[in-house]
Amino acid sequence: MEKVRDMKKHVTFVAALHIGFGVLGFIGSIVLYFAFDFAESFVHDVEVANVVMNMLKVFLPSLIGLGSILGIIGGIGVLGYHQWARILIIIISALDCLHVPIGTAKGVYSIWALLQDETIKLFREEKV
Repeated sequence: MEKVRDMKKHVTFVAALHIGFGVLGFIGSIVLYFAFDFAESFVHDVEVANVVMNMLKVFLPSLIGLGSILGIIGGIGVLGYHQWARILIIIISALDCLHVPIGTAKGVYSIWALLQDETIKLFREEKV
């Protein structure tokens, strides 16, 4: 029973990590959009540079924002012990492992916590 209680703490911490980093990432994507908007004002005369800046201004913040929103949604779902959220966070954590060193630590810890037998039982018991 103590192992299950410990795993609940780990699951809560994993959810908090993903929600916290998701909020920071979303704010960062907004800042990045405006940074590209500002940088675009310096190259408005050059046609190729203007096209590239427009593409980057839309693509990169959208990609970061989407990943952040998925992390927030997954973190909230993990707090409610939803099975789909557990799977979503495992996938996001695998991708986080590419962001050395902090993302790797967060990803490895999240994967470890969510793949434990006790955690899997928690998600099956809480939401049927």
